[in-house]
Amino acid sequence: MGVLAAILAFTFIQLGEWQLRRLDERRDRNATVLAHESLPVQDYSAVMTQEIGEDDQWFRVTATGTYTGDQFQVRYRSLDGAYGSEVVAVMETDRGDLLLVNRGFLTRQPGHPDGEMPATLDGTVTVTGYVRRNDRGDENAMTPHENQVRLTNSDALGKAMGVTLVNGYVSMIESQPAESDALIPLSTPDMTEGPHLSYALQWFAFTAIGIIGMGVLIRADLRDRKKAKAKAAVEEASEPAEEEVG
Repeated sequence: MGVLAAILAFTFIQLGEWQLRRLDERRDRNATVLAHESLPVQDYSAVMTQEIGEDDQWFRVTATGTYTGDQFQVRYRSLDGAYGSEVVAVMETDRGDLLLVNRGFLTRQPGHPDGEMPATLDGTVTVTGYVRRNDRGDENAMTPHENQVRLTNSDALGKAMGVTLVNGYVSMIESQPAESDALIPLSTPDMTEGPHLSYALQWFAFTAIGIIGMGVLIRADLRDRKKAKAKAAVEEASEPAEEEVG
């Protein structure tokens, strides 16, 4: 029982520390969002010059060009309690780059679980949006099947198309001309610290409860053993007296 209790205590502590690491990551992300969002809007070419990492996200950038007509539906997404997908399209910028643009969230319609992607705008378009890094995960989830994916990754999409896309993508804030009303622009993430601290405290509380409970059990077991030993000693001492009386 003691070994099991030690294993559980170790596991609970590890889970608590994991939640604290998640909290630190959340705080770092929030700080990055606030710092980058407060900066002036820049041309995408000033920011998206290398592989986009965590610290490169949430700069506001602008890009001008024309959509190529290639677009993909990112499935299994949600926004403010609604379920649907996101629509990403390829823009050929006035600098000659191929840039992936997240046009927004498409709410799932009854009877049409995948929805129908609105056509891209014709002519010259200027978009303003947030710099985002590529999603990471299973390669199959990043590879398009009938123009549908589960993760947005410019490298994987570019490979499937046989072209080179700018690393990362731009999550649209606004567009000139305006985008379809069916698409809802994505904003910054939830800026709260989330439940990580409370979860960590819960795991540490479970650890404390387990240690205290084990201490109570051990103490009760020692007390019972002591009583049993004392009882056995009394019985052993009384056995000769009983034989004499007989």
